[in-house]
Amino acid sequence: MRHTHPLTVVIYGVVGIAAGFVLEVALAAAGMPVLIPPYTLTITLVAAAVIVVVLAVPIRRSIRGTSKARINPFRAMRIVLLAKASALVGSLIAGFGLGVVGFLLTRPVVADVSSVWPGIATALAGVVLLTAGLVAERLCTLPPDEPETK
Repeated sequence: MRHTHPLTVVIYGVVGIAAGFVLEVALAAAGMPVLIPPYTLTITLVAAAVIVVVLAVPIRRSIRGTSKARINPFRAMRIVLLAKASALVGSLIAGFGLGVVGFLLTRPVVADVSSVWPGIATALAGVVLLTAGLVAERLCTLPPDEPETK
């Protein structure tokens, strides 16, 4: 399995920015209140980031040989997939938060500061989840095989 490519992360981020901005424009055009992400989303994303890294640490210990406990390879693969998914979702949510903030700051009448901070917090929490996913993915990487000697 290959590591998450940086271009993929950037594409997900750009899609998130576009989705956040377009959703806010559509809501405002329909005369509905714009979406302000709740702070509980930020807390949940940070908690998920911590959980992903905590799940990856025993695999790293087993790979390095500092732990004698055997790791089920299916469990290790699930954790790697969780880490990869966390990185991509983190990028998407970070972009979404930036799209919301971008919409709020580009209006002729600038939104109240209390409306902008939740979007910024969501974007930062998305970056935390993205980082945790990439770190967990690296923690679960096997070292390269040693060349065979004749």
